[in-house]
Amino acid sequence: MLEAGRRVKFFNALALVQQLQHDKQQLLLQSRLKKLDRFELLVLDDFGYVQKSEAETSVLFELIAHRYERKSLLITANQPFSQWDSIFPDSMMTVAAVDRLVHHAVIFEIKAKSYRQQAATTRSKS
Repeated sequence: MLEAGRRVKFFNALALVQQLQHDKQQLLLQSRLKKLDRFELLVLDDFGYVQKSEAETSVLFELIAHRYERKSLLITANQPFSQWDSIFPDSMMTVAAVDRLVHHAVIFEIKAKSYRQQAATTRSKS
């Protein structure tokens, strides 16, 4: 998308969630979500490392719900959807988040060693 001149923003998921939490405390969450609408695609990396606290997952869900059918999200996670109860505090929120994410999704499941692990293995053999 970058090469096509589209606006894309990359975030570490935990860092973005912490920013959204702060914005919510300052009553600025809706304003932040609208600012993020400038980007056609948000990339959320390391999604599985978001804490399972009510405050963090509620703003994460609000982001997902806000962008649903409006703008794109690309999420990287190191666990399948079946394990997302470890991210969201209750199964109803997990189902609702996954439902919105997969509705129009293209899902890539990569079953391979991490490139970091491969690099470490290569270095240790040298």
